Amino acid sequence: MKIAVIGQSLFGQEVYKELRKDGHTIVGVFTIPDKDGKADPLATEAEEDGIAVFKFPRWRVKGQAIPEVVAQYKATGAELNVLPFCSQFIPMEVIDHPKHGSIIYHPSLLPRHRGASAINWTLIHGDEKGGFTVFWADDGLDTGPILLQQECDVEPNDTVNTIYKRFLFPEGVKGTVEAVRQIAQGKAPRITQPQEGATYECIQKKDNAKIDWNQTAEALHNWIRGNDKVPGAWAEVDGQKVTFYGSSLANSGSTVNGQPMEIPGASRPGIVTKAGLVLFGNDGKTLLVKNLQFEDGKMIAAAQYFSSGSSAAVELTEEEKAFAGQMRAVWQSILTNVSQVEDSTDFFKSGATSMDVVRLVEEVKLQASSCQLQNEDIYMNTTFHDFIQMCVRKLRGEDGEEELVVNYVEKDINNMTIRMPHQLFINGEFVNAEGEKIYKSINPNDGTVRDKTKQLQYIRGGTKVLFRTGINIRLQLADLMELHQEELATIEAIDSGAVYTLALKTHVGMSIQTFRYFAGWCDKIEGSTIPINQARPNRNLTFTKKEPIGVCAIVIPWNYPLMMLAWKTAACLAAGNTIVLKPAQVTPLTALKFAELAARAGLPKGVINILPGSGALVGQRLSDHPDVRKLGFTGSTEIGKHIMKSCAVSNVKKVSLELGGKSPLIIFSDCDMDKAVRMGMSSVFFNKGENCIAAGRLFVEDTIHDQYVKRVVCVFFLTHFAQSLALNLIAYDYWTCILSVNSLRWFHEPKQLQHSFFFEPTVFIDVQDHMYIAKEESFGPVMIISKFKGSEVDDVLRRANASEYGLASGVFTRDISKALYVSERLNAGTVFVNTYNKTDVASPFGGFKQSGFGKDLGKEALNEYLKTKAVTIEY
Repeated sequence: MKIAVIGQSLFGQEVYKELRKDGHTIVGVFTIPDKDGKADPLATEAEEDGIAVFKFPRWRVKGQAIPEVVAQYKATGAELNVLPFCSQFIPMEVIDHPKHGSIIYHPSLLPRHRGASAINWTLIHGDEKGGFTVFWADDGLDTGPILLQQECDVEPNDTVNTIYKRFLFPEGVKGTVEAVRQIAQGKAPRITQPQEGATYECIQKKDNAKIDWNQTAEALHNWIRGNDKVPGAWAEVDGQKVTFYGSSLANSGSTVNGQPMEIPGASRPGIVTKAGLVLFGNDGKTLLVKNLQFEDGKMIAAAQYFSSGSSAAVELTEEEKAFAGQMRAVWQSILTNVSQVEDSTDFFKSGATSMDVVRLVEEVKLQASSCQLQNEDIYMNTTFHDFIQMCVRKLRGEDGEEELVVNYVEKDINNMTIRMPHQLFINGEFVNAEGEKIYKSINPNDGTVRDKTKQLQYIRGGTKVLFRTGINIRLQLADLMELHQEELATIEAIDSGAVYTLALKTHVGMSIQTFRYFAGWCDKIEGSTIPINQARPNRNLTFTKKEPIGVCAIVIPWNYPLMMLAWKTAACLAAGNTIVLKPAQVTPLTALKFAELAARAGLPKGVINILPGSGALVGQRLSDHPDVRKLGFTGSTEIGKHIMKSCAVSNVKKVSLELGGKSPLIIFSDCDMDKAVRMGMSSVFFNKGENCIAAGRLFVEDTIHDQYVKRVVCVFFLTHFAQSLALNLIAYDYWTCILSVNSLRWFHEPKQLQHSFFFEPTVFIDVQDHMYIAKEESFGPVMIISKFKGSEVDDVLRRANASEYGLASGVFTRDISKALYVSERLNAGTVFVNTYNKTDVASPFGGFKQSGFGKDLGKEALNEYLKTKAVTIEY
């Protein structure tokens, strides 16, 4: 179709581009005149494409269409008018002229919220649903027939900006283009708007955005966020007009400590805290405001209200002066109407817009990747002098960010006081779940509630900031973990039921080693130079680059909560990615403590995010989320298959899976018997059998089978092993073993111990290949023993490999030739010879078949979180 695009802004630009991609002919673009010498983005895009652009200051005068303007429009021969975002009044002579008429995008679910401030009023009214409508244009009252609508959830802390970026902009562009497709196909409906539920609200401007303090906290919050950022909700404070931004509902049950701020008309003074400005509704409940803006345009963090302007200027080094010179050139390129950028030049008073803020933030990243700015940083430092001072302080690590606020649950245990965070950790902050949802976290040792952890309700668009974590920061994190190792081990013990000594040495100890190991890889990730066959007769150079994937999701199990976090997170960060991690629903506490330590170690906001909750909700959202480009999962094969399918359907995410196992351990008669018994016991019962590589089935050569079983039962079960399991947290009574003398069958019925979630150790012998316990993963303290004949090595290998799993395996023999023969033929990702469970941070770990694919640990783990780009140059 021949289409005239009438509108403006980035939204109009994107609709214009997509319409052209769909094959439509744009016969004219009608937009607003240049402002301060700068063209609207829609005009810029169209002019670059050679499309006719018209910049009428108005279409009508005193209610009458301007004939010359209408004539120029009609000359384009448009068959359809598309108004993606239009701030001008378009006369009906233009609206009705094309063959197919005119369609308009409107950011509300009509007939609700007619008018120019529809998004504002959706939030001000506290609507739980929002969305957009594409309708057939009318005389400007938003009453025309509906062509298409789409709705979305409105989150409790949404602002105009967040709901626009998350849904109204991207989906609105798609919806507008889809509406045009339906018109072209002759399928576009015309649905009369219902009268029921219709509202029409006034345009929100600064003069009518004043806050009425005689409202509930929720109503105040809705008013502030409904005017954030434009036009901005304001109130008189200390004789001047102050605008409030970044509102969120606060936890009214906690004590608020800070400095009071008198606000005329408010039911109570506000309180300036380290987290921001706490405000009170007339119902006694609270909300938190992050930023304040004064009449001169200066914006500050609300937490700095009583200290703003008190910091002395920093003296710039020569290197910092060079950076300032680069930034001055950037400002000059943006502020084209300013002849020279001085220290006193104000970014916004010189004509900069919100689009220029986005550009400036990106330009800073290009010049200094370690200076990660947010849009608010520009609004808070509007002059060039203040902007440079802010950037330099951030580069030096002296930016004075607010202290990390942690709402702990404290518990006296193990001769110490442990302090456990229990909220979600998002973008560098501990925050409550949407809707204040929580779930109980149970101590597996005694069944008591150890904490009430926040349950995620919604996952916002994940961070897209890539950050190559520095070696120093990674080592600082490892050092902090070591400093808190006893606390981490104690939390791990009450969270997962791990024996404290094992938690200290393995769960925590190996986690620290993992971060130190991968810290060494941060500056050693490199590509290669490749000779190519097509080099002659020209000269060519081909090289590869290893690049971060982007936002990576990590989903971990409950058996080694901290260690599984470390195995995946350390490699992911070393590769330069950002992380959204979901701990197991039943063991979230060490992950949240880790988040606190990561923040205190200096990891930038948004690099690590921890989202406790159920797999069905949080795990599924991560699998489906379009911004997540990689998902690493450790857990069951069943769930791994579901995740793999979801990742494929959503956006073909890169996936690595470490799944179930039924690892065989083959013990030959020529083994070191003492070691084979000791390591065989460890292979099964290490970490209470809750071990993905646990030896799920022992094949013992028939000539030593009875001796081996007796040694296991009589020596270890009745002495050493009972004591080791009783360490600190676990109180086992002795178990009853029933001996059938004729068949020498030791067996035991597992039972739950009183007042806990522990099961007694169990031994099965004479297990046949067809039995359920011979095939399926036990994941508990269950030893399964089968016989084999020493002369039938290939047969026992066949039996050992007759499984859909292939995670680990082992062999005990003094014959090195036999050991190598067996290890070559065992179909598993790891083979242990005369040892077991000996994992190391430098050795790759992962399985075959339905035990998954991809590697944790070692250099190979980095490849799971990197993408390879090939570059070929002809010269």
